[in-house]
Amino acid sequence: MGRLFGTDGVRGIANGMLTCDLAFKLGQAGAFVLTSQVHKARILIGRDTRISGNMLEAAMVAGICSVGAEAVVAGVIPTSGVAFLTRDYEADAGVVISASHNSVEYNGIKFFNSEGKKLPDEVEDRIERIILDGSEEIKLQTGINIGRKVSAAKGLAEYKEFLISAADTNLRGLKIVLDCAHGAASFVGPRSFTELGAEVIPYYNTPDGTNINDYCGSTYPQKLTQLVAELGADMGFAFDGDADRLIAVDEHGVIVDGDEIMAICAVDLKKRGLLKRNTLVCTVMSNLGLDIAMKKNGIKTVKTNVGDRYVLEEMIRGGYSLGGEQSGHIIFLDDNTTGDGILTGLMLASIVMRRGKSLSKLADVVKILPQVLINAKVKDEHKDHIMEDEEVKKRIKKLDKHFHGNGRVLIRPSGTEPLVRVMIEGKDKKEIERQAVEMVKLIESRLA
Repeated sequence: MGRLFGTDGVRGIANGMLTCDLAFKLGQAGAFVLTSQVHKARILIGRDTRISGNMLEAAMVAGICSVGAEAVVAGVIPTSGVAFLTRDYEADAGVVISASHNSVEYNGIKFFNSEGKKLPDEVEDRIERIILDGSEEIKLQTGINIGRKVSAAKGLAEYKEFLISAADTNLRGLKIVLDCAHGAASFVGPRSFTELGAEVIPYYNTPDGTNINDYCGSTYPQKLTQLVAELGADMGFAFDGDADRLIAVDEHGVIVDGDEIMAICAVDLKKRGLLKRNTLVCTVMSNLGLDIAMKKNGIKTVKTNVGDRYVLEEMIRGGYSLGGEQSGHIIFLDDNTTGDGILTGLMLASIVMRRGKSLSKLADVVKILPQVLINAKVKDEHKDHIMEDEEVKKRIKKLDKHFHGNGRVLIRPSGTEPLVRVMIEGKDKKEIERQAVEMVKLIESRLA
């Protein structure tokens, strides 16, 4: 974990940790690093609907232009739209100003390279060193060499057409409720489903700059579950603020999480011969039930560290086409280079139409095992050495033997807090709760 960059860019309270000065410097350093070999480079910028977006966008644009690059401003657009347009416009880099699922006081800045992919750690480290240590001198331009700000006025419409083309399915006959989180999906989400023929009932799609993720969206799907059941809809989809993740709700108002979504999509792609290397990429936090279901269907699973960037890196390295996270970041690499909530919803609706089965029946492909997650409080300097402790290793080995493949233990340090996260899965929830508490006590007695 870097000093500025976390697992998903630079994020903090706007005008607190994330100041205009920092945004300006990120614009300068990002443009310098990502376009240093390009004359009059172009950087595409998009943002979500939060009130601080205009302010930070202006600072980013100033930084980009000061080093001679052109800032192409797309306005409010999902993160996945920025990734798409960066490639489609042949830009040299992309920037998203968003704090995703966080509340309105937060904002964030993340970069894409010219291929619409999140930056590897070493590139983010270089940008950090320039800003914090002055490790490289940035040459400021003058006169006619200063960059310009231009508008990508048709960018959102072009992204919508991409979504419709990628789904390539008539959704007529489906009634779908959409929770747009008052975020970047508020326009393009409902329009995409409507133009494919679905009856769309949109909610939380009137952003005013202050209401993004306000008791709505993918991290608060309770209202959506009620609406789907009350309105007799076939399904519902909840996005987060920048619409790069999705949580689904079936026709009974039951949540279908990222693991279940991946299982449905993987089985469908395999049946159509489109699941490259018959492999699904997921993170270590995905439920063991997903592994069991994929094995039954002749599909391999490859695990990565938590973070959709690591999923994408593994997908590219292994030549795979589908991957994602339990939280609902799903990557269809044949279509886009980042998690895309709207595209994922369109794909799920397409599978329902193609298979002639309800979403609840499709979700039966995987049985999610009970999962318990408890934090152990430790000294910050000790957390990264947790797996070196002999007593902890003995306890994990004992539990693995006890589960016989029908449960698992995952111990990992928090990236931002003095905590060790203990996750245990198994068939008996009371038993795994007891085991998790005992493991936390052991870790705290050894490392606190």
